[in-house]
Amino acid sequence: QVQLVESGGGLVQAGGSLRLSCAASGRTLSSYGMGWFRQVPGKEREFVAAITWGGGSTYYADSVKGRFTISRDNAKKTVYLQMNSLKPEDTAVYYCAAVPDSYGRRLGYSYEYDYWGQGTQVTVSS
Repeated sequence: QVQLVESGGGLVQAGGSLRLSCAASGRTLSSYGMGWFRQVPGKEREFVAAITWGGGSTYYADSVKGRFTISRDNAKKTVYLQMNSLKPEDTAVYYCAAVPDSYGRRLGYSYEYDYWGQGTQVTVSS
């Protein structure tokens, strides 16, 4: 199995930046894909960004394009989400997710993922 541990959330003013990290441990496969999702109370979990196993392809929600960047370091088994120009509407609990054998998976959909982190709170003040 795979365990995911997140860090980097916190409080930030509008226009500021945060970098979230998600470290994977346990059984990992070379073909696993990873993604970031976020959720606010009373709303469905929302796709934010995803990255393929080799890091050659990335995907972003329209709401974060140009502001957020997803990357990964396979040697460290870690995926990152660099968040710039943060807005109050970015406030949410952010979750990282992973799925092995990810070729052909639709990484923009939460149901495609097998493993999830505990979530980390990001709060952007106006």
